[in-house]
Formats: sequence, structure tokens, C-alpha cells
Amino acid sequence: METAKKGGIIMKKEYEYNSPLVYQRADPYVYLHTDGYYYFTGTMPQYDCIEIRRAKTLNELLTADSSVVWKKHKTGEMGSHIWAPELHYIDGVWYIYFTAGDADQIWEIRPYILMCEDENPMTGKWIEKGKIDVGVQSFSLDMTAFENNGELYTIWAQKIEPADVSNIYIARMKNPWTLETEPMLLSTPEYDWEKQGFKVNEGPAVLIRNGKVIVTYSASDTGWRYCMGMLWADENSDLLDKNSWHKSDKPVFKTSEENEQYGPGHNCFTTDNGKDVLVYHSRNYKEINGDPLHDNNRHARAKVFEYDENGLPIFGEPVKKNI
Repeated sequence: METAKKGGIIMKKEYEYNSPLVYQRADPYVYLHTDGYYYFTGTMPQYDCIEIRRAKTLNELLTADSSVVWKKHKTGEMGSHIWAPELHYIDGVWYIYFTAGDADQIWEIRPYILMCEDENPMTGKWIEKGKIDVGVQSFSLDMTAFENNGELYTIWAQKIEPADVSNIYIARMKNPWTLETEPMLLSTPEYDWEKQGFKVNEGPAVLIRNGKVIVTYSASDTGWRYCMGMLWADENSDLLDKNSWHKSDKPVFKTSEENEQYGPGHNCFTTDNGKDVLVYHSRNYKEINGDPLHDNNRHARAKVFEYDENGLPIFGEPVKKNI
């Protein structure tokens, strides 16, 4: 890694990317499109809109131009808690999966989807496709989508019963806004590190490498105990069969006291010149006054990672703050 100067910021050799990559963007999502741009979105501090920015390099996202492509409704559905937007390009069409509450019932959290058929998602027209029906109407969020062996799948987090537990479910899709199969329970909090503060599995992200479908997810409350777990299955197995999946009994990415980075999680994956990159959020401090949900200093960060002899990711530790 060479020392470089980008946008007036001098990068140190031990850092691959600006840290933070983007300030105050929890639940970051990066998509490298065929036009050569990295498109970035994430949860806005006010939880009130969806913003997209783009740049030719990951480091340039810090100061890139941005565009608010959608705002929350003043009443009714999609009226509060606009969380975890993800930008996907499926069969030549742009989609944004996101989470929203109701303006009058703010904890009626559900997954929704927007669609844009124009070339540029930052300037194109976005159409509301509405709420995605996952079968059971209950607190559900953090929906993502991926393709494997010609099939489209979705994974999301949901509280069913008992209501204090957030699980992860998977289903095959008929199209980007319609499930084709019944949800299958993929993961539930079972280890101590998944039950700190709250019993949580959420924020799934998918990586297909080395013949495996790899799913990372976030666990526990959103303070310093927030961390990442991992599931994996053979890419040619039946992904809707629970027996196809394996689960790590230890977190694969967690707080680093040494690097002063706390509560890393809600990640996504991208690439940079053939290297796989983990994009995630974390805080620069451990102690939080009040509810962590109201602390806006979860910043987006990124790091290159490698694989072990079994073809599974080795994420190491969260990177230090350097800007």
C-alpha cells in the first residue's frame, strides 16, 4: 500500500481507504456498476430520506456529489424510520430495498422497494413498488437480494414469535418485489454473543465465492457489543434447506479496543481491482449516552480481506480512524 494524497487527505501506508469512508452513514451499501462508478447509500442520520452518491474510487465517496432520490411520506406507510437502503441492479433495472415505519405507528417496521428504469439512478425517476409481503405481518427489516444459479433470492430479518427475537429468513423470489416460496428460517440468536442487550440477527449480506454462498449478519444490540456472524452453504446446494447451511459459533468481526472501533456491523461487499472489500459501519467510541439508536456517529468504513484454507473470509479487525 503506497502513501497517496486524495482530495487533500494524505493516506498512511497502513490504511487502504479513508476511515471513515463516509461520515454518519450507518448500514452502508456500495455497488460497483458496469459504468465504472461505485454507488453508495446508507441510513441517513435523520432517518427521513434515501441518498445516493457515486465516485470512480471508494476513497472519492467521502466528498462525492450526492442526490436525495426519495423522501419519507408525511403520513401513513413509509413515514418514519427510513433505514438500511440497498441499491441493486437486476435485469437492467435499478431497485432500492429499504426499511420504513408508519408515520403514526413508527415501530410498524416493514421492507419496501423502489424501482428506476432510467440509466442513472441519481437523476432517474424512482417509482414506489410498495411493501414486500413476506407472509407474516410483523417487525421486519434489512432486506437484501442476490442471484445464484439463475435464481433470485431474498434474505431479511424479522421478529415473529417470540416477539423479542430477531431472526433471519430466506426465500426465493418470483421477481424483485414478490416472494415465490415460503420463508425459511435461516438463523436465530443462539450464542451469547448474539444476545447482548437484545437477541438479534439482522443486516444480512451475501457474498458468493469459492463455491460457497456466504451470508454475514449482525448480532446483539447496536452499541459496542454489535458484531458480525457468518453462515455458508455450497452454491449448488438447496439454499432453502436448513441442512445446507453451516454457522460460525464465534463472531467473525467485532469491536477492537486497540483500534478504538466499536460495534462494527451491518456490512456489504464490493470489489476493488479484483480485491474483495468489506464495507461496514462502526463508532469511534465505546460509551453512548442514551439509546444507541439515537447516536448518529456510526460511520461507513472499508477494508480488503482475504480467505482461509477452506475458502471462508478472514475479516481481521476494524480499521482505525485516520481522518
